[in-house]
Amino acid sequence: MRDVLIVQNSRSGGPGRLGGWLEEAGLRLDVVPAYDGAPLPARLSHDAMIMLGGGFLPSDDDRAPWLATARSLVAQALDEGVPLFGICLGGQMLAEVAGGEVTPDAGAPENGSLPVTLRPEAADDALFHSLPEVVPAIEHHVDAVTALPPGAVWLAQTTACPYQAFRVGEQAWGVQFHPEVLPVRIREWRVDGFDPDEVYARAVADEPVSTPIWREVATRFAKLA
Repeated sequence: MRDVLIVQNSRSGGPGRLGGWLEEAGLRLDVVPAYDGAPLPARLSHDAMIMLGGGFLPSDDDRAPWLATARSLVAQALDEGVPLFGICLGGQMLAEVAGGEVTPDAGAPENGSLPVTLRPEAADDALFHSLPEVVPAIEHHVDAVTALPPGAVWLAQTTACPYQAFRVGEQAWGVQFHPEVLPVRIREWRVDGFDPDEVYARAVADEPVSTPIWREVATRFAKLA
């Protein structure tokens, strides 16, 4: 059975429904709670890797000392063509490791289910091809990628945060949104300027549309492993 390393960078930021989709597609999950002191492997021996989100910047080593090892694993995945999917912090880490830029408190925060617009470049992408032009996705961030790595393919955007999805090389993807999150998780988030009931209700309304789309993306990723 093929294995996927899943790096968990915060207590509440587990793989969520993404884990179930990957298992359904035939992958075995190796979830490492790095936030809780569990050691990350020094070398990546898995068939694929998921780098989850967390309330840090990619190089915030003083607050999260395991991030240095996490970045080295991302670099190895890029060098060796191991399929990699980075979510929120994980996507920012991919951008930074590959030579892009990440900026704290970049523009207006995004919170809850928002319309993400796919760019024409997504038509030829292994994960994002043939999806609807506008897809609902759950967001929760203030930091953002502000410059893509050299040669990266820009796949999706929102008005407030242009770099919502991108690909580096042929096997590594970063997204700013959270395809793994169900609407109930939004109840745990409190962001100034957002009505929590309104944000939750919008996510519940969007969920029947978003779920089959992100399940398909997860299945496509699993097939690459």
